[in-house]
Amino acid sequence: MGSRYGGLKQLDEVGPGGETVLYDAALAGFGKVVFVIRPDIADAFEASIGARARRHMEVDYAFQRLDALPDEYAPPEGRMKPWGTGHAVLCAREQVNTPFAVINADDFYGRDCFMRLASFLRSTSAGSYAMAGYRLENTLSEGGAVSRGVCSVAHGRLQTVREHTGIARSPFGLIEGNDGTHTVSLAPDTVVSMNAWGFPAEVFSDLARGFSDFLAKPEGDPLKREYYLPYFVDQQIAEKRASVSVLETDAKWFGVTYREDRDGVSAALRGLHEESVYPPLA
Repeated sequence: MGSRYGGLKQLDEVGPGGETVLYDAALAGFGKVVFVIRPDIADAFEASIGARARRHMEVDYAFQRLDALPDEYAPPEGRMKPWGTGHAVLCAREQVNTPFAVINADDFYGRDCFMRLASFLRSTSAGSYAMAGYRLENTLSEGGAVSRGVCSVAHGRLQTVREHTGIARSPFGLIEGNDGTHTVSLAPDTVVSMNAWGFPAEVFSDLARGFSDFLAKPEGDPLKREYYLPYFVDQQIAEKRASVSVLETDAKWFGVTYREDRDGVSAALRGLHEESVYPPLA
């Protein structure tokens, strides 16, 4: 449920032709999708999204359950919140046995993102990851402030990802955000992560180890703390367990963080139809 959006935005059709991001993924060469969802929305999701996705590729499901934990752990009493994006990917380990990409189900990444990820994954190996890197100015919301993973990149390799919150244009046109300590100015071409990643199948063993380490450290609110995928990647880099290629793209990212974003995204997708990026509307 999207609390800022005010509904289950993954099932809210935005594109004028009823298209999904999987159209671009299929054109890039991806042949299978695994949706990681809550069990209680499975039927609605299949009717709205899954059935359409089957026109383009094989479809499978993995369920992110609160009790999907190592044997020695149990969910804290009163916890309702999922365990985060790192845990979500881990929940799909039984459905995935080849190199794969990870995206948010409610974001529009642009075809170039999928093309770059697919090309990388055709020749990746254990310990070799990829991240689609977007220009910050191409990821802002007109509806309000956003959070972004601000990246440090050297020689095409990701060094760190640091979450910045409250990112928005100031009244003077500058882009500002909070780095966790104070307000900072951010350049328009700052590379940010939009959670579009490429991994080898071997990543699951490291992800399981990292999640167990996370559970063993009782830091933060036990009812709310989450194991984020960027945190896992950051740890892998710091421990020299992985190298992450940054696949920079000039693609425009669209998302519906706020309901006010919906009309703008819908208009942008209609424009892509008119430019013949997508099949013309009937």
